[in-house]
This record gives sequence, structure tokens and C-alpha cells, in this order.
Amino acid sequence: MKKLPTPPSIQDLMVADPSVLARVVGRGIGAVVQGRYLHWEKLRHKSPPEGLNPEQWWLGIKLARMGQFRTLPLHDTAGKPFIYMLPDPVLEGLHRIDSMASGFIGSNDPLASEEHRDRFVFNSLVEEAITSSQLEGASTTRQVAVEMLRAGRSPKDHSERMILNNFMAMRSIQQLSDRPMSLERLLELHRILTLETLDDPTAAGRLQREGEHRVQVFDTHTHDLLHTPPPASVLPERMAQLVAFANGQGDGTFVHPVIRAIVLHFWIGHDHPFIDGNGRTARALFYWSMLRSRYWLFSFISISKLLKKGSDRYKRAYLESESDDNDLTYFIVHQVETILTALEELQGYLAQKGAEVRAVEARLRTSRYNHRQLALLGHALRHPGQRYTLRGHQTSQGIAYATARSDIFALAEDGLLEQRRVGGKTFEFFAPDNLQKRLDQPGE
Repeated sequence: MKKLPTPPSIQDLMVADPSVLARVVGRGIGAVVQGRYLHWEKLRHKSPPEGLNPEQWWLGIKLARMGQFRTLPLHDTAGKPFIYMLPDPVLEGLHRIDSMASGFIGSNDPLASEEHRDRFVFNSLVEEAITSSQLEGASTTRQVAVEMLRAGRSPKDHSERMILNNFMAMRSIQQLSDRPMSLERLLELHRILTLETLDDPTAAGRLQREGEHRVQVFDTHTHDLLHTPPPASVLPERMAQLVAFANGQGDGTFVHPVIRAIVLHFWIGHDHPFIDGNGRTARALFYWSMLRSRYWLFSFISISKLLKKGSDRYKRAYLESESDDNDLTYFIVHQVETILTALEELQGYLAQKGAEVRAVEARLRTSRYNHRQLALLGHALRHPGQRYTLRGHQTSQGIAYATARSDIFALAEDGLLEQRRVGGKTFEFFAPDNLQKRLDQPGE
């Protein structure tokens, strides 16, 4: 990712041409261009409105934005605050996130059962752990990483350790979501994320210190310096400010919860307070903030999976904000779009799984199974891993023990229930995780 050009400043444009303001005012120039919040680097290649050159057009856009900016407690090294605004596309996106991520699910939703939720949470934590680590250089394949996490085996190399650490950190966040953030908890989160992965083991769970070589951000291809974070001497104070902002302690100005989470994500990335693991810590803190604000659906999605797909755009959003007068709107726009994509993918997946379950149930109604077996299979489809007993089936259906035994053993013989012996002669039966596939492909 190359360094972006610094946009022309309002002051420089007006000094160069004192009459420019008269040509720009009254032209109806807004803060966005065809629904997009454009940086100068992209705007300069577009055709400006008639009678204006790109610089004059940029001046009009900047003037339109200035009246809507809000100030954040995050400052750059020169003491200049970061600012942001909420253009219509962001406001619309926030409304959709509020509607999609913090509501309730219906009884027919595949996430309605506790068993499905537990499995889905595990799968999403695995996905986030893998892709967040891959964003920071982990090279283990997804298949190997999934096998490690599911089997609970010890990591074999540095990449696997990164992924396991990330998984443990995400599980920790699930437990911390109802608690306020503190510097101690932030440092513990970093410790979990970087345990046994750093050249200096003592750097896990602490801020960089004065006298240490300060972390900087370079272009991996050109080696150009892209970002120099604040000096280590001010990190304790800046992290105290971050913690206060994370907990909603400020001047009483309302900050939308999604915006707050996004700012925290950016803040860690900008300050780079740790010798390594800053990106992973930033994304983990984002998840904590979203879950604490009761966006419960974030237990089931992976943001890093999408950030990995568009990693250049992710990095560019940081650079756009830092290069244009600390305008954090660029990063906010990118993150809101990413969140919406993740939520839409989840909704699509849930709709697909729900349709598949209903289709299987419809086919079952024309099968050779009796109504009692169909009721059990329908329940098992929605509750993978559910335990069934002969006595339980007898009681729920109001039938003789011999009839219950005939029903369930027939399903076990067809491979639709897994059978286990408990004690002497007692049997338990379990709904297999791949029951739907077994019903779609009988005999396999």
C-alpha cells in the first residue's frame, strides 16, 4: 500500500486564489460524491462540476464537511484531534446494523436452538481466530487450524500458536462483554493474544517502554514509512484516555455504539502501543465493544474474514484518515460497509440453512417413517447433538416401551441417530451433526 498524497489545504487554496470562495459557494457541493465519501487521491481523477477544476471542487467538498464534523478524544502526535462526520450512507448503515444485529430471532431461525447457537459461536470464533491471525502473517492452512482447535491439541509452530491465542482471546471477550474495560484487562487481552509468539516474551501484556525501538508501519513492498505512532512515553496516558472512551466516559456527547467500537479499532491501530499484536488487539477490542453494546449477533460473525479479503482497502482506510486532516470518516465508512457485508452474509446463510431444513422436513413427510419418527427427526434437525432415550420417546409420544424401542432403533439402523450404551443395558441416542446430509444422501 503506497503512501497517499496529502490533500490540498483550504488555506493554501484560498491564498493561491482569493476569488475561489466566490466560485464555490452556492454551487450545491455536498460532502459526498454520488453517495461516496471520496479522498482527494481519488477525487482528483474525476471530472469536476462545470466551471471548476479539481482543487476548487475539493475546496467545496471540504467546506461542506467542515460544518458537520464532530471531535474525538483521540489526538495525533501534534495534539490535533481526530474528527468524523456522519454522511447519509453511514447513517443508513448504522440504522441497518441496529436493526440486524441487536434484535431477536424467531422460533424457526436456525440459531433459535441452544445447540445450534453453541456450534455457530464456536465456528465463528474459529473463523475469526484464523483470519485475524492470517492478517498478521500466520501461514497455517484453514483446514489444519480447524483440526487443531477442534481436537484441542497443542500448536506445532508460531502460526498455530497465533491462531490458538486469538481463539482464546475471543472466548475471553465473550466472558468480558458485560464488564467495563480497564487498562489491566486490555493488557491481559494482549497477553493472551501474543503468549509465546514474541521474540521478547516479557513484551506480552505490556505497553512499549521508553528506550525500546518504537514500532513503525512500513509498506511491505516499497518499504516506504507509512505511519509513525506516538512515542512510548505518552502511551500510558493515551491508553487511559482510550479506556475512558471505551467505557463511555467523556464530555457527555453521544457517540453511536458502532462508531465507538470502530474508533477503538482505529485507535489501537494508530497508537500501536504494543511491540506486536496491535492489529489483533484492535479487532478483539472492537468485538468487546460491540458485544457490550448488546449487538449480540456479533457472536456469530467474523469481521477479519472480510478484512483479509480486502486487506489493501483496510490499510488504505487508515491512510486516508491520517492523511486528510485526521478525518476518521474514511475508516468509519469502510468499517460500516464491512460490518453490513458480514451481517448480510450471515442472514443469507441462515436463510439458506432454514430453507434446507424445511425442505428436508417436507421430503420426510412422504417417507416411510411414521409420524412419531418424523417428529423426532424434525427436532433433531434443529438440535444437532441432542440426546434421546427410549423412555423419553415413550413418555413424549405416550406409547408403549416396545413401540418406542422399535421407532428409535429403526432410525439408528438407518444411520439417522448415533447409538451409545450407557451402563449395562441402557442406550442413549444422539442427533448427528450431519443429519441433514444423511437425510439428503440416504445409505451413505
